[in-house]
Amino acid sequence: MLKEQKKGRLEVITGPMFAGKTEELIRRARRFYYANKKFLIFKPVLDDRYSDEYIVSHNAKKEKSININTSLEIERYITDDVYAIIVDEAQFFDEKLPEVLNNLADRGFLCIAAGLDKDFRGEPFGVMPTLLALAERVTKLTAICVVSGLDATRTQRLINGKPAFYEDPIILIGASESYEPRARQYHEVPRKTVN
Repeated sequence: MLKEQKKGRLEVITGPMFAGKTEELIRRARRFYYANKKFLIFKPVLDDRYSDEYIVSHNAKKEKSININTSLEIERYITDDVYAIIVDEAQFFDEKLPEVLNNLADRGFLCIAAGLDKDFRGEPFGVMPTLLALAERVTKLTAICVVSGLDATRTQRLINGKPAFYEDPIILIGASESYEPRARQYHEVPRKTVN
């Protein structure tokens, strides 16, 4: 007799800003809702762009979420009747997130994390490389490059209309900045010149 197979797994949705990562999480959450499967959505307290109580896509779709400071807090919300654990803006979480989600997947839960794979410099962002390596399934989305119309795989940070410098902080809270999706060829990250 075969041992009953565990159904747990880790899935990652990634890509640049404006690729539809949060929208895809919301789409999946609504499928769980219609299938009467209990799910929990978590997001970092740091992400307060649109709402403190919801994950919100750029096109204003939203789904109720739980704000947490650290990934270890996820455990306190887990009960046996939870089917799926969803994490948005995973790149902002601490280094324990991959371990937490991997352990929950080992226990039989479906874990889905979404986040930016690259920071504004075009380099791997936070815990995302580890999550991508651990995942059984990866969905890599692209946006549309605002300069060329090509597939955008990068996020361009603009400060006062000019590309941010490589030396600028990875995360700027409350800065006068904006972001655009860009193709590799149109992604600019200048270095500060030393006089």
